[in-house]
Amino acid sequence: MRLKISFLAMGALLAAGAAQAQQTANRPDPQDEPIAADSPKPFPDGDPSATAKAPPAPSGAVTEQALVVQTIPGMPPVPDIHNIYSEASGPDKLSPVVAHDLERIYVPNLRGNSVSVIDPKTYKVVDTFPVGRSPQHVVPSWDLRTLWVTNNSEGHTDGSLTPIDPLTGKPGKAIAVDDPYNMYFTPDGQNAIVVAEAHRRLDFRDPHSMVLKGSVEAPLCEGINHAAFSADGRYAIFTCEFGRYLAKVDTVNRTLLGMLKLSKGGMPQDVLAAPDGHKFYVADMHADGVFIIDGDSFRETGFIPTGLGTHGLYPSRDAKLLYVANRGSHMVHGPRHSKGSVSVVDMATDKVLKTWPIPGGGSPDMGNVSADGRTLWLSGRFDDVVYAIDTESGAMKQIPVGAEPHGLTVWPQPGRYSIGHTGIMR
Repeated sequence: MRLKISFLAMGALLAAGAAQAQQTANRPDPQDEPIAADSPKPFPDGDPSATAKAPPAPSGAVTEQALVVQTIPGMPPVPDIHNIYSEASGPDKLSPVVAHDLERIYVPNLRGNSVSVIDPKTYKVVDTFPVGRSPQHVVPSWDLRTLWVTNNSEGHTDGSLTPIDPLTGKPGKAIAVDDPYNMYFTPDGQNAIVVAEAHRRLDFRDPHSMVLKGSVEAPLCEGINHAAFSADGRYAIFTCEFGRYLAKVDTVNRTLLGMLKLSKGGMPQDVLAAPDGHKFYVADMHADGVFIIDGDSFRETGFIPTGLGTHGLYPSRDAKLLYVANRGSHMVHGPRHSKGSVSVVDMATDKVLKTWPIPGGGSPDMGNVSADGRTLWLSGRFDDVVYAIDTESGAMKQIPVGAEPHGLTVWPQPGRYSIGHTGIMR
């Protein structure tokens, strides 16, 4: 019996040694490891939220008893742990606060310094009004009561945010803000995050007055611009368009957690959380496809080839499909009538189901899906048009707008609150 036990022990030791060797062999190159980094610019001691600590739970943790996501304090609950977009699934999920808002498509014209307003029922422009210099996106506020035009004034210092009243569709007085390329809101609604692209910086501001609270700097994140939040709201992943990196930011303690260099490509664009809020999709305009990222471990886990110049990412209303806008060019300022297309990805399998080419060529960029999910609205960045795409057939209408339309928003959107960009709702 003693001899038998010794052989068993020896076998266990050999198996453990083999497993350890295999684990060492499979370990990634240290150069591919994420870079940990503290924020070089902490918040002032006078800001009480600057030192707030997240509850001691792993990101997106689900309790065994209640099967609920342990969100950050103040964030609305996540009703479906498998689908963070469940409360934005269709017209029946429209909030009472948007009940009387106009049904409109708001299109920022980057080179036209204006916003074109489209009536989605007639597919016609019904209004155009001037805004600040270089309007990039139209961003719904967290409380759904303001649509903010982010005028980042490329190459100048007079950036601003222009508020639009969704009840009337008319602009209000602009607020001076430094370099607002894009804007997001922490899921608890306590902060607007102005993405100061040229400065490689995130400015946390009051979500109403836009008074600056403090900043998080990301020195390696050249061209910081788009973001997506985890299921529990504890962190966000930002793309670095001109640096091949992703940046991970702690939204509670407001610090830079680390940087991840992508394996190929070099121009990460839009980023979207998958329905589980742990996996993330990252469009890369040079890689011509979508990277898959494990947000919790901050590792690249896969890649989906889609089309030339992959750029914008939007979920279908049931969160089963991912609409991928392929802009048709690797250039920042591309030509007209490029080989643009829209790919439809099954988010359960991460496989491309179909691809719709733009008739005659085009440059689909950014936008969103209609409240009923039947129409995908995208700006035609270098063709000065907006595409209205039937999500069943792929049939398209084109509506002429101003010069270089960019991050349009479709309003109203279903959902309880907006985390920003062109209306990513939860």
